[in-house]
Amino acid sequence: MQINELLQLVDEAVYLNTGQYLNDLQRGVIEGTLKHQKYADIAETCGCSAGHIKDVGYELLQMLSDIFDEPIDKGNLKSVLERQGNVNLFLGDKSINQNIIGCMNIGSKKTKTKPEKNQVVASKFQQRSKNKNKIERIDKLRHFGLSDEQIAEVLDLPLEVVKQVESE
Repeated sequence: MQINELLQLVDEAVYLNTGQYLNDLQRGVIEGTLKHQKYADIAETCGCSAGHIKDVGYELLQMLSDIFDEPIDKGNLKSVLERQGNVNLFLGDKSINQNIIGCMNIGSKKTKTKPEKNQVVASKFQQRSKNKNKIERIDKLRHFGLSDEQIAEVLDLPLEVVKQVESE
């Protein structure tokens, strides 16, 4: 994957887990790290101190470790992002990269075909923490009489994900 694709992947993951996109400094840290630059070089490019870049980098790598559910450091960032970005899920007859809820039991299978443009393209990690709250709300919304279609709309989830969550 190209650096721009990896930046977009990180930006989407951070947004889906925090509600905020990467700022310019965070993007600079990710880009510099992917180019194997030292913090001092990244700081010079970004126009701030190396100490500040180290602090931003540390926080960012910790956040990404939580989002991707594996330890991330400067040395393995690129391989983790490429691996996470290539997660393809197979659901029945459809092969999609989808926002799948982390606690659902879905077998993964890499496919050889590219998803069509009208398919939602994202990796399973992207909404893991956000969707945990949404899953808890699905049963509550069903209790109030909402249909699966209405729940999917309210929670901004794909209908097939809502239908896979069984009522408790």
